[in-house]
Amino acid sequence: MTVLLDAVTVVLFTAGAGFCCLSALGLLRFPNVVTRLHTASNSQTLGLFLVLVGAAAQMPLRHAAVLLVVAVVQLFTAPIASQIIARTAHRTHAIERDRLLADALADRLARDGTPLDGPGRPERDTDEER
Repeated sequence: MTVLLDAVTVVLFTAGAGFCCLSALGLLRFPNVVTRLHTASNSQTLGLFLVLVGAAAQMPLRHAAVLLVVAVVQLFTAPIASQIIARTAHRTHAIERDRLLADALADRLARDGTPLDGPGRPERDTDEER
């Protein structure tokens, strides 16, 4: 039974580390904020989850429960953080909105009376200004 558990743990650790490495590579290679957020929130979360489950499989149940709580907290906080970053990028014009298929946030803000474009609103941020 120990050999089987060790084999499962090796697979979980390897898969988790692979997803984390792919996430880091995606952060370096992807061209814009939206695609970088996708790799940072999805594949990184899955990689961490797999590593934590693999570690929990090797620990006593009372310690494994703590790791599983950490995994659940990560599953809830990563999407919320990426949503906040995406909204901030959208409002500061870091996203090329003309390349979006649909811009639900701009439509909603226009309905609420706070459009993104209008008098007194900043133009798109460029790299030269930073």
